[in-house]
Amino acid sequence: MKWLNRLFGGPKDMAALPAGTKAPDFTLPDVSSGKDGGSFSLQAALQNGPVLAAFFKVSCPTCQYTFPFLERIHQAHGDTRITIVGISQDNQRDTAAFLKEYGVTFRTQLDDPNGYAVSNAYGLTNVPSLFLIGQDGRIEVSSVGWVKQEVEDIHRKLASWQQTPLLPLFNPGEEVRDFRAG
Repeated sequence: MKWLNRLFGGPKDMAALPAGTKAPDFTLPDVSSGKDGGSFSLQAALQNGPVLAAFFKVSCPTCQYTFPFLERIHQAHGDTRITIVGISQDNQRDTAAFLKEYGVTFRTQLDDPNGYAVSNAYGLTNVPSLFLIGQDGRIEVSSVGWVKQEVEDIHRKLASWQQTPLLPLFNPGEEVRDFRAG
């Protein structure tokens, strides 16, 4: 099986900043506020608690598969002591359409599609890429593509940090794939 991952790119063969790495700080504009205002700062958000940063591209089928599950995590944990933030590699109009189509209500920022400065700082080669960043600024979980076990780990860690019961992430009888390359 390892040779298949090397040949076709398995979850551990895709580059991104690994767990244990200090997360690069960033400030990005909000999708909802456009060019006139609001922004998101990782450093400021970490003062509230851990941050789940989810990088995506609207045309990516694996992002389309992943983001409804991330919305479930957001609904389960809210915004009280954690922050979930989407980071789009697309323009504001396309990103807003994606958020509406997939029912995403958590905060979403725009990485400049002319340079992808934040995506590059995190070593992205594929999307979706998820980074669970602890309050100390270190990456706790680094996940590229859809890896069911890693998304479950993120959900579990968030519940533990909030000291809340672990709610089911997947619906009974729902068929959820173990892996989808990004």
